[in-house]
Amino acid sequence: MLILSPEQRELRAAVRSFLAAASPLAKVRQDMESPDGYDRAVYRRLNGELGLSGLIVPEEHGGAGAGHADLAVALEETGAALLPGPLLATVFAAIVLTEAAATYDGQAVKELLPGIAAGTTVATLAPLSGDRGGVTASGGTLTGQIPVAPNGAEADLLLVVARTGEGEALYAVEAGAPGLSRTPLTTLDPTRRQARLTFDGTPARLVATGGLDVNGDAHGHVLARAFDLVSVALAAEQLGVLRAGLDAIVAYSRIRVAFGRQIGSYQAVKHRLADMHCKLEQADAIVRFAAWAADESPGELPEAAALAQAYVGRACFEVARDHLLLHGGVGFTWEHDAHLYYKRAKSDEVLLGPPRTHRARLAELVI
Repeated sequence: MLILSPEQRELRAAVRSFLAAASPLAKVRQDMESPDGYDRAVYRRLNGELGLSGLIVPEEHGGAGAGHADLAVALEETGAALLPGPLLATVFAAIVLTEAAATYDGQAVKELLPGIAAGTTVATLAPLSGDRGGVTASGGTLTGQIPVAPNGAEADLLLVVARTGEGEALYAVEAGAPGLSRTPLTTLDPTRRQARLTFDGTPARLVATGGLDVNGDAHGHVLARAFDLVSVALAAEQLGVLRAGLDAIVAYSRIRVAFGRQIGSYQAVKHRLADMHCKLEQADAIVRFAAWAADESPGELPEAAALAQAYVGRACFEVARDHLLLHGGVGFTWEHDAHLYYKRAKSDEVLLGPPRTHRARLAELVI
């Protein structure tokens, strides 16, 4: 693991300790089956005591004003714990609003960010991938559909990227807005709920304009930079899922005995574990560099973000798959935690589009 600052080590320890006490895997299973899909009291404490949803929000808007490297440390821990609920979706919204605040002096940003920073507003950003032409804006209203939005049914605030006559723009929609329909979806990952959003002349508030075309040359615009920062944040969560899966299977290989020996003593298992460890080390380096670029080297961010999603998501899924397989038959049962990591890994892998789209973007950026 790359070196963290003393403050980042303290942040990691605080988040890890909080989640171990307030949201162990037994509690995750309980919460994911609840009506809300998460424990609202734990979510309030997570923000009240640690301020995670407002970690990168500027201090003038009620946040901690921390960097994306700090955010990556925190999200790695929430990923490792498979924290259910809307934290990641709200962080995505905080990222795009913070970028808008740095570029636009709009009243909307000033009014929306404090609630997110305080943890009293649950928010989401959509769409994150696929055809972003599904929603159009005209005359201050939105029309169209977003097939998948993380925590779209639970969010108090929806940040929507919509097409206008001049390109793409970011709009804010309140949860109770007329013409808004939110349909919960049955998805692979039970720890993160998703919904289909339908807009029928829904009133919306313009927040920012700017390109979000990941295949074009618009990565200097506020929304495109926000997409890169969201990519880094997701990769940090994926790194945590990867690390936790590897830790679990290493521990299991030491206690599981087959044919009179610990399975970890077999050469074939050692090779598999070594491959998984190599993926962890590479993913760790990629995420740390991308988070550093987000804070210190904006010119390198697009390539670093594309690399993070091209590599880390796939590595996370492959380790989660091997985590399940190396447990043998028990790993396939609903009672075992391996399938929860597998499902989170697969869901995260495609949340911002499959790895091939990020590899294609990376190729275009470096050529």
